[in-house]
Amino acid sequence: MVAYFEKIKKIPMLSEEEEKRLVTAFHENGDLAAAQKLITSHLRLAAKIALTYRRYGLPLADIISEANIGLMQAVKKFDLTKNVRLATYAIWWIKASINDFILRSWSLVKIGTVAAQKKLFYNLNRIKARLGIYENKELDPSAVKSIANELVVDEKDVVEMNRRLGGDKSLNVAAGDEGEDEKIDFLVDGRQNIEASLAAKEEKQFKNKLLRECLECLNERERYVVMHRLLTENPETLEEIGVKFGISRERVRQIEKKSFDKLSALVKERLLEIEKKAA
Repeated sequence: MVAYFEKIKKIPMLSEEEEKRLVTAFHENGDLAAAQKLITSHLRLAAKIALTYRRYGLPLADIISEANIGLMQAVKKFDLTKNVRLATYAIWWIKASINDFILRSWSLVKIGTVAAQKKLFYNLNRIKARLGIYENKELDPSAVKSIANELVVDEKDVVEMNRRLGGDKSLNVAAGDEGEDEKIDFLVDGRQNIEASLAAKEEKQFKNKLLRECLECLNERERYVVMHRLLTENPETLEEIGVKFGISRERVRQIEKKSFDKLSALVKERLLEIEKKAA
C-alpha cells in the first residue's frame, strides 16, 4: 500500500479550466481518456477518505478499491451545471460506496440491518468522543439516554451497538481495587446440560451439511469467492482474488454479491423443502 500512496502522490491536480474541458470531452464526445484522467487526478482524494474508515477492521486495500469505484461513479454522473468542482461532488459518491461495502461486510454479524442500526453504526463513536468517552467500556445510563435521544433510537440498541463496536474484553483484570481476584473468577458456569449440548451439536452439523450442499450448487469461481471472502476468518482481498482469476477487483466484488445472494436463496429454498417434508 505504501507504494500505491507514493505513486498517487505524484499525480498532478487539475486546474478548474482543465477539469471542465475533460468533463465536456467525456460527456459530450465519450472520450474515455478524459474520464481516466479525471479519475486518476482524484485518486488521492479517494484514498484520503478511505483512510478514515480503517477503524472498521476491513482490509484497507478493499476500502480503497470501493472508494475508487465511488469515484468512477462520480465522474460518470457529474455535470458542469452543478456549479461545484468534481472533488466536492465526488466526496458523497466515495463515502456512499465505502459505506455500502462496510455494511455488506459486517452483515455477517447482523450489524446495520435497519436504518436505526446504520445510524448508530456510523455515529456512535463520534458522539461518544464529543461526550468525552474514549474508552471501550459500558456506557452509563445518562450517556445511553443522551445518545438515544440525539439519534432517535432505542436505548437498548445503543447499549448493544456499543458492545459490538467495543471489541473483545479481557476477563483477566482485577475485579476490584483490593485483592487478587479477577473477573473470570466470578463467572457462573453457564454450560448447557448434556441433552442441550447434544442438540446444539446436531443443529450445527445440520447447518454445516446444508451449507456444503448449497455451496456445491455454485460454480467454481463463485464458490471460491464465497469461501475465501465470506466464510473465513482471514478473507482475501478483492485484488488477490482478481489476480487469481485474471479479472478486475470490481468484477470480484460483483461476483461476491451475486454469489452471496444466490447462496442465501438456495439455503432458504432447501429449508422450505425440509419443512414441507417434515409437515
